[in-house]
Amino acid sequence: MNSAEWHARIELRGRVTGAGFLVAPDTVLTCAHVVGDGADLTVSFTERPGTPPVPARVVAHGGWSGGVTDPGDLAVLELDREMPFAPAALAPADAAHGTPARKLVVYGFPDGFDEGTLAEYRVTAPQLIRREWLQLESWHQGGQPLAPGFSGAAVTLADTGEVVGMVTADSGSREVRTGRMMPTQVMARYWPGLEGLVPTSEHTGADRARLRALVEKAARAGVDCDPVRLYTAAADPFDPPPPEEGFGSLWSAALFVLCELDGPGAARTVARFADRLQALLHAPAEEPSVPDWSPILVELGHSGAGDGLVRVEVSAYSEGRRHPVDSGTVERHRLHAYVRDGIEAAFRHLTPGTDELVAFALPRDWLDWPVDRWESAPDDDTPLGCVYPLVVTDHTRRKASTRHVLTRAWKRLDSWPGARMHRVECGGSEEPGRLRLRLRQRDACLAGFGTAPAASRTRPHFDVSLAAPAPVIMWSRGGCGSGQEECAGTDGCTGKAFLDALDACVLAVPPAELPRQVLALREEAHAEEDHWARGIQLLWDDPRLFTDPHALAATHPRSPVA
Repeated sequence: MNSAEWHARIELRGRVTGAGFLVAPDTVLTCAHVVGDGADLTVSFTERPGTPPVPARVVAHGGWSGGVTDPGDLAVLELDREMPFAPAALAPADAAHGTPARKLVVYGFPDGFDEGTLAEYRVTAPQLIRREWLQLESWHQGGQPLAPGFSGAAVTLADTGEVVGMVTADSGSREVRTGRMMPTQVMARYWPGLEGLVPTSEHTGADRARLRALVEKAARAGVDCDPVRLYTAAADPFDPPPPEEGFGSLWSAALFVLCELDGPGAARTVARFADRLQALLHAPAEEPSVPDWSPILVELGHSGAGDGLVRVEVSAYSEGRRHPVDSGTVERHRLHAYVRDGIEAAFRHLTPGTDELVAFALPRDWLDWPVDRWESAPDDDTPLGCVYPLVVTDHTRRKASTRHVLTRAWKRLDSWPGARMHRVECGGSEEPGRLRLRLRQRDACLAGFGTAPAASRTRPHFDVSLAAPAPVIMWSRGGCGSGQEECAGTDGCTGKAFLDALDACVLAVPPAELPRQVLALREEAHAEEDHWARGIQLLWDDPRLFTDPHALAATHPRSPVA
């Protein structure tokens, strides 16, 4: 009730006739007997002082015949303009009664209270009278009685502020403190538009109150997020997909979560939706700073002495300095063991307690190598990518000009609460040139590919992403890329499924934290055979981690991240 700006006062030809409540930005519900013939009708929102009355018209009617006991005493009003505040939240139909009784609060406008007044009531019993009303009785014997001016008022739960019904009649006597309300399920019978706004009983009042408070806070703070991505990130596999037209606002996404989901998984989705929204709200707004990573750089390259040999250089970075560890030309069959030993030796140069990061710098035609699947130790077959945050980068991005552009981009990305992904799908019509322009924009961060780099239909897009340069590129080695050149990227496409899941996972993850997020995904995929992230590859470049480019260039002239 603390921020219930949606309470409405109904005025007919300048005279206050009752109350109502906002259920959509331009829709108010009230009693049919409150609006009379609907001529010269205005609605005021007294909890928003200074807001002028809004003209309204009756657009739906419950069929009320004019008698006090006649059914269908409901009117739907359309406002002349949308209101810039949150509509009322509705509670499940059975929330009005319980043991012990639940306190209900009514906000009406009886004579002498043009600004409104409160009354406290309870439901006498869950039994409907004539399938139409629940009986209300005063919470306190000396409390405010219902009277003309309360008609059309929302009946709300005192602890959550959610609406369970609408006052339709008082007792007719100030000495008898009872009345009647039309519960939300009966209101929905007369106006089907209400059905999609009444949540299911699976969600507790605490769940709904928390979600509502978070959405209100996000709306006030102007949080920049895509409601479809937020829902997709929270949804269970068996939850319905978001509407094709998307969500017009966070409010519509929250209502969809509360009202369209049922079954045992619904409560989990509500909690996840709220958790992700809370993460966006409370993401720390820190000053730009160098991420707290201590990298181990493994550079692999063509040796020039034949396909069976690989040039290897291993370095460690600690406190802004590079420490050469080992280098040599290695036969392919010894490569895994040589790199593993080099990584182990590199740890001796890292400052104790810092966050390690293993970075593989590879030629472009090796970027899809499964280096994250290499064994981490002679006596431990756990993959490297399940033990350490592990990324790859491209030799060709070593140029000073590319480093300069990437450094500027990362200074901007440090303050971002989440990684915004630009999707490159199988059936996408975006030309490589247009993709380059998109990735050069200030809000560009992550290019996500539904195919592996070798796929001919998107290889030009991959090359453009590397050259743009996109700070982060992600794809799946098992994505849509083998013999599916005609794939349109629709449902059933493995690449689309990967991008959908990836989009949800990076929504609230700061770009600097993506290596840690991918580590967690790889651990999950290692434990689940069919996990969507099995084969995930992360190309991630932050040149600030390699802070002595001149010394590096002198010692390792071919290093891609110097």
